[in-house]
Amino acid sequence: MTAAEVTGPVHLDALGPRGPYRTRVPSPVTDVSGAEVARLSLVPPVYVGRALAALRKAEAVPAAGVDALLGAAGEEFATGTVGGLGVREYEHLVSRTSGTPLTVVRAATRDTARFVALARSSAEQGRPRGAVSDRRDPALEAGHAVWARRGDVFAVNASGNHPGVHRLWLEALALGYRVAVRPSRREPFTPHRLVGALHRAGVREDQLVFLPTDHRTADTLIRGADRAVVYGGDEVVARYAHDRRVLPQGPGRTKILITADTDWREHLDTIVGSVADEGGTACVNATAVFVEGDPAPLAEAVAGRLSRLPSAPPQDTRAVLPVCPLDRAQALGSYLRSVAAGTRAWLGGDGVVDDLGDGSAVLRPAVHQVGSASAAQLRTELPFPCVWVAPWNRSDGTAPLRDTLVLSALTRDNALLDALLAEPTIANVYVGDHPTYWMAPGVPHDSYLSDFLMRGKAVVGALGHAVSGA
Repeated sequence: MTAAEVTGPVHLDALGPRGPYRTRVPSPVTDVSGAEVARLSLVPPVYVGRALAALRKAEAVPAAGVDALLGAAGEEFATGTVGGLGVREYEHLVSRTSGTPLTVVRAATRDTARFVALARSSAEQGRPRGAVSDRRDPALEAGHAVWARRGDVFAVNASGNHPGVHRLWLEALALGYRVAVRPSRREPFTPHRLVGALHRAGVREDQLVFLPTDHRTADTLIRGADRAVVYGGDEVVARYAHDRRVLPQGPGRTKILITADTDWREHLDTIVGSVADEGGTACVNATAVFVEGDPAPLAEAVAGRLSRLPSAPPQDTRAVLPVCPLDRAQALGSYLRSVAAGTRAWLGGDGVVDDLGDGSAVLRPAVHQVGSASAAQLRTELPFPCVWVAPWNRSDGTAPLRDTLVLSALTRDNALLDALLAEPTIANVYVGDHPTYWMAPGVPHDSYLSDFLMRGKAVVGALGHAVSGA
């Protein structure tokens, strides 16, 4: 055990509008081996209702000085002691509970701090050129648009697969929303630390709250907010598809397309990294690769590279693959075998579960070749490096590439690129040698969050001036 590891369960209190709140019987948080590492206070529906009412009464974080505030919060998150945990203790707990490799968690700490510091400027990237953000702007005298919020309270029903999911809602806070974060019970440490860091930097407790709840109470939170983002699978997307107040964040189904005019061997590092970087758990990891021509050589090469990745406990600095409780790993392995029936297994055909002997298991990579670009397996997304390699030809067109968060296109065909950009269900197109997991502040993840949170409101006359007449 290292000095960074925590020797006993830590308490994670709810962080409400009046400060920390601890329940009499907290819910246990266990690591991937089943050991209890924390006790999380779950709040009841009545507490959620009161917290939302307090958020609604509170003023927005002042625009003046917000960049300095966010910069201080980012530094506190990356280096400080927050909620009784130093940064190394925090990172070990995240790794042990989520099963995310420690090196991935440490990189996410640095990246999250950068996103915190740039949240206001990132949010501004989504402002339409025809709208101003300040009601005192002289352009309003002749008639213009003000960029205005669609509500006051934003709720986050977060996932626990990767610390990076908590970068998105920072923009809502920078845009003047009061924010309520409901963490995943699998990994509540990142939002607890982030909310605590923002409080210490100057965000008031009635402007930002951390509300752990059970699933039923989560519905109370979502219904009570003006806008909400919800993470989950296809069932979550279907559940909220017709609710304009809710932004579902579902499976990424991220893909790579390689046309015949490009030699995939020159891009093998990028292809393998797109599948396995971040432990293969993120929505921006590639789960399907389409090849114009014979896909077998590429599948074999990718399998060869992935087969050499080591198995290790998540908190081991050598770890690069995700770890989960053994029973869950076995269930995922069984599901993969059923889905992959009839495909050619280049890797993972003998199983993907590597038992670590302590109640947990590493999820090893899998590479399967399917027979066509329309194979049903291509929609399967699993929480480890699992990729389906398919043949693609021009007659297939863009249809097999739809419903994609990120599409990396290794092609020189400009007409095809135009078609990919025009396809409404492809959120992002990366052209050339760019891994699918590439992200940067100010660049939209799945459109700009501000598209969902803000609107242009027509204004004529400077609102800062008195109005004469009756």
